Amino acid sequence: QVQLVESGGGLVQAGGSLRLSCAASGSIFSINNMGWYRQAPGKQRELVASITGLGSTNYADSVKGRFTVSRDSAKNTVYLQMNSLKPEDTAVYYCHADISRGLGYIDYWGQGTQVTVSS
Repeated sequence: QVQLVESGGGLVQAGGSLRLSCAASGSIFSINNMGWYRQAPGKQRELVASITGLGSTNYADSVKGRFTVSRDSAKNTVYLQMNSLKPEDTAVYYCHADISRGLGYIDYWGQGTQVTVSS
């Protein structure tokens, strides 16, 4: 079994910061891409930021310059540092990882953590 457990969501005022963490555990052989998606009410889930096993990053245009994704491969953990938060960043944030248990990579998702930014 593999689990992704997220933490760090909450309520913050506009202009504030939050840091999300997501730890993968279980029978893991290797992890390729890790990242964060978000889904606001009435909208589709969208990519926020991702990071490869070699450390290359990719960001949604709406968060560039404000959010930073990083990972600690030794701990199978990915982080999302969110600064200068805006009300439009309000959403459920989901952790994602491409994980191999020895025979190819499978998508895994966390349970989601709510981020609410008040104006």
